[in-house]
Amino acid sequence: MSNPDIIQMSERDSQVLRIRAQQNQDQQNQDQQSQDQQSQDPDSGDEEAALNAPRSREHKPPAVKREFLRESCAVVLLLGFLSLMWVLVLISVQQLIISSRSTGHFNATRARMHLDGITSVGPRTMGSPEIEITVNYLRDQIEQIRSESKAGSHSITVDVQRPSGTLRIDGFINYYDRLTNIAVRLEPKTGAQHFMLANCHFDTVPDSPGASDDAVSCSVMLEVLRSLANLSTPLKHGVIFLFNGAEESMLLGSHGFITQHPWARQVRAFVNLEAAGVGGKELVFQTGPENPWLVQAYVRAAVHPFASVVGQEVFQSGFIPSDTDFRIYRDFGNIPGIDIAFIENGYIYHTKYDTPERIHIDSIQRAGDNILSVLKHLVMSDELADSSEHRHGNMVFFDLLGLTMVGYPARAGTIINCVFAVATVIYLGWKCMLSSAVGCRCTRGLARVCIAAGCRYARDLVCAVCVVLLSWVMALLTVLFVALLVTLMGRSMFWYTHFYAAVSLYGSAAAGMILLIHTLAKSLYYRCVRSVSRVDLAELFFDVSLLLWCCLLLFLTARGLCSAYVPLMMVVFPLVSKLLLRMLIRTRGASLLYTALYLVGLALPYVHIMFLIWAVFEMFTPIQGRNGNKGIRPDFFMGSMVTMATVILSSYFVHFIYLWRSTKCVLAGLGSVFTLMFVLVCSGLFFPYSGDPSSPRPKRVFVQHITRSFHALDGSLQSSDSGFWINSLDYTGMQHITPHIPEINASIHTHCQDFFCDFPVFFLIMENWYLPAPEASPDAPLDFQLVSRQDTERGTVNMTFEVKGPSHMSLLVRPGAGASLMARALGDGMLHYGYSGECFIDYCHGLDAPVWTFWFEIQPSPAEVLISLAVSAHYFSGSGRRSEQLEAFLKRFPAWVFPSSWISTYHVYRY
Repeated sequence: MSNPDIIQMSERDSQVLRIRAQQNQDQQNQDQQSQDQQSQDPDSGDEEAALNAPRSREHKPPAVKREFLRESCAVVLLLGFLSLMWVLVLISVQQLIISSRSTGHFNATRARMHLDGITSVGPRTMGSPEIEITVNYLRDQIEQIRSESKAGSHSITVDVQRPSGTLRIDGFINYYDRLTNIAVRLEPKTGAQHFMLANCHFDTVPDSPGASDDAVSCSVMLEVLRSLANLSTPLKHGVIFLFNGAEESMLLGSHGFITQHPWARQVRAFVNLEAAGVGGKELVFQTGPENPWLVQAYVRAAVHPFASVVGQEVFQSGFIPSDTDFRIYRDFGNIPGIDIAFIENGYIYHTKYDTPERIHIDSIQRAGDNILSVLKHLVMSDELADSSEHRHGNMVFFDLLGLTMVGYPARAGTIINCVFAVATVIYLGWKCMLSSAVGCRCTRGLARVCIAAGCRYARDLVCAVCVVLLSWVMALLTVLFVALLVTLMGRSMFWYTHFYAAVSLYGSAAAGMILLIHTLAKSLYYRCVRSVSRVDLAELFFDVSLLLWCCLLLFLTARGLCSAYVPLMMVVFPLVSKLLLRMLIRTRGASLLYTALYLVGLALPYVHIMFLIWAVFEMFTPIQGRNGNKGIRPDFFMGSMVTMATVILSSYFVHFIYLWRSTKCVLAGLGSVFTLMFVLVCSGLFFPYSGDPSSPRPKRVFVQHITRSFHALDGSLQSSDSGFWINSLDYTGMQHITPHIPEINASIHTHCQDFFCDFPVFFLIMENWYLPAPEASPDAPLDFQLVSRQDTERGTVNMTFEVKGPSHMSLLVRPGAGASLMARALGDGMLHYGYSGECFIDYCHGLDAPVWTFWFEIQPSPAEVLISLAVSAHYFSGSGRRSEQLEAFLKRFPAWVFPSSWISTYHVYRY
């Protein structure tokens, strides 16, 4: 290297050293000024100056006390903020309607009378006499409405449909015969070509009056029909009101209408009224497919909006183990619609507690106002006649505490999401440049120093992201470990009746672990290794939360999910609030003023997030009591949900940990809450179920008094037995019932070895118990006959059978070894091919259905058994559904158990 180069480098190094010396001198002067100012006024100035003030015996105790008091107030303010948001959510949930906002066109009192009339006959299973009684009641009320509106501008036509057909859904084959639907056609007297469909069902599951599911919807529809029929202005289009009688039996009533009724061809859209709970608000939880004009109609017309695209995407993901008529109209009718359901108090859904008095009249008024307004808007719109221009795309929609609706096209939502994601990237890039520019007065001479500072910020950001993710993972693992301990000690589902016990136990564990990880990071790394100021750390971890929400926003947007509006809210409001308060935190640190203003900026997204959290727990907690004992352990599920809620709610509060001087008191408080709750849970204080009539939380079981018969090849009875076939619908099995009925224990626990389990299964259950009992003899025993057997020219065997039995039967067809099914006909005149192996058929019929006749074409084999048929019969209605032995057995169950029970038979035939 030449001497001039050495001289030039020396001059450059000297210049850098001089600049750095000047920067150090300036920093010392600033520190001295801060200390002088702090000595004059300890409450003013940066909190770092307070920490670095001279450690005199006179000034340290007051400064520490003031800082501790300030931090304690900040903690109280944060807790108060979350409590206030939760109170707002609960107020919104409880405030069904405001009387002054009612439209005045819907009469809830009259709808309540219809509800009482429909439920007065008790459970209404398909094919029962109670179904026909309900049909007569509905026809009388419709006829009365037609008489009242006869002189008006509209005409009413009534048709009682008795469809028969075959539905294949989710691998199951369903054959139905002569079901009962009531279709009512309302149109202007000049006629209409296009119709809206409003659907409800009046049948129920066994042993449930079905007030909420779905008699209240039919009551609302009757009053909506009355209101529309008496309008002085003629409707632009017509409305078909379908009261279908077979929804609880695999959605057969809606299938019979949409595939067979001549009016179905004129339906352009539908509104389906359902229930997954008892009373409360009715939630719009499904729309489409596509057709955003339907959502826009609800946004514009709903008087008391309650809707969320999050619920739609959760339901359509398959997490909720149920289905509605929405699926039938969408898949078999190819028409768009809106699915609306009551979701509150799902603990008593499908139980004997689903009675009219549990549905508040304000809830009926609210539902009636909404349905009437939305239907009126749709039948007066141009889109119903020709929706081709409005058919494509989805809608982002959600309500804000039921006060107003927000809705916009998903395409616009994608643009908005990308704009704010880019804005977040720009903000973080600006922070990186700002960090690199600090102290860089000579860009040319200090380029490497500036770049190094910028890289240091990016490195610190990545390191902070790892700390946050580590805290989340550790919180989840901790909670899952606690859930495992609770389960192993036999205290699973303690939260089923005591929801806030789960929040206290799992929430304190999750929050404590998150706080602990960040406290260790602050003490062991950022204070000892990196030596970063608390204010800079708070800024850094706020940026981390913003970055992670932005990543979620981009992920959901890339997946095309409309739920991306949630992370959008969690990006926009905190970012704007932070930019407005940026100078304040630099000058005041963790002051109460900063904290208060910061929380004001977070109020809207947090109250909406907490509302969604309430809806998720309201939906999924009761489902754990009826999920058929399938899936993950319920405490793992509940613990994971509480942890997720804790992570979401704490995301924008984590940076306060780095502003506070110490977190020992908060950690001690969370540890005390966790220890106390863990001891109480392990001691068995929180019993999962409740038989309190005012707020029941029943355990659900199925009890079938069965008689099983196994027949030999010559038709003779080979063996038979009788007993109680008991199925538990939740994870705890018979654990809590065994002390009351000792015979139900592990010794009679059975495990299914095949699909049909050799029992008359109503639907597949994993946990089963079989207790021997005297034989059950139904009034109308099953009659099964082989009518004919013919050899065909193709070398196959055609076998025809007849079955006569109760309204609900199941048939399992199993070819013998080497044989195969070539074709079948179930009675509807249609041939079905391609089922060479095992075949399961569910059969349902109306009250006056004929004998069920079906045949199979079988490719034989040298094996002795050509085909085996297992026929189960379920007696859900009439005097034959009970026996003296069954009644005596049911009385032994404690009050907190809801046993749905009936008589059933199971016959196995071999040919």
